Amino acid sequence: MKWFAILLVLVNAALWYFATAPVPAGAPPVSLGEGTLPRVSTLKTVSEPGEAAGSEDAAPSTELVELAAPPAPDLYCARIGWFDSEEDARAAGEVLGLDGDLVVEREERELAPLHWVLIPPQPPEQARAEFRAIQRRGIDSYLVTEGENRFAISLGLFESRTSAISVLEEKKRQNLNAILAIFPRNQISYALVFDAGPLQGPEAVRAAESDYQRNFDLVEIGRCEGVATPDKNP
Repeated sequence: MKWFAILLVLVNAALWYFATAPVPAGAPPVSLGEGTLPRVSTLKTVSEPGEAAGSEDAAPSTELVELAAPPAPDLYCARIGWFDSEEDARAAGEVLGLDGDLVVEREERELAPLHWVLIPPQPPEQARAEFRAIQRRGIDSYLVTEGENRFAISLGLFESRTSAISVLEEKKRQNLNAILAIFPRNQISYALVFDAGPLQGPEAVRAAESDYQRNFDLVEIGRCEGVATPDKNP
């Protein structure tokens, strides 16, 4: 009996050892009932490419996509006119609600010539005598006192050639020695240049031009690098 008891102790010790000993890698699964469960050491985790399999601390990678910012609108400058004086140009800027960064440009413009009905120049005394006689007849006229037509008698200036010819024929019927001449003319005018702000695309530019064209003969709107700005004050 003594030896039998010792044998039972040895068998129990062996069973306990094999039950608690670690299972080497690649060992077949242990059968439990009708199904089989894999050993913990044989389980694998799904990871991103390049990430060590089975790592408990591995986290799914997140790729940051940077969205492109919309293009910034271009800065535009405007040039409007014409004004008879610098004061008129600046007053228009105030009416339009523009800030103080304004440029007033002075420009001598060649305008279309006028058609001039006149009695040609003659000696001063003769010109004065004829002028007084014409005035007594109630005919609108004035004595030219300067320029290449000095001491001529003006009978009218006309933009329309047709109107000038009609008046010329009338003066001839009044026995006046009138002729038709060209009256060249230049005019000093002023333009207002200012920052029109950011405009997005050609449609916005056309809309701004249309607004200004309601009140001004000259309207130019373009990118500031191509148009005079306050930093380019002449």
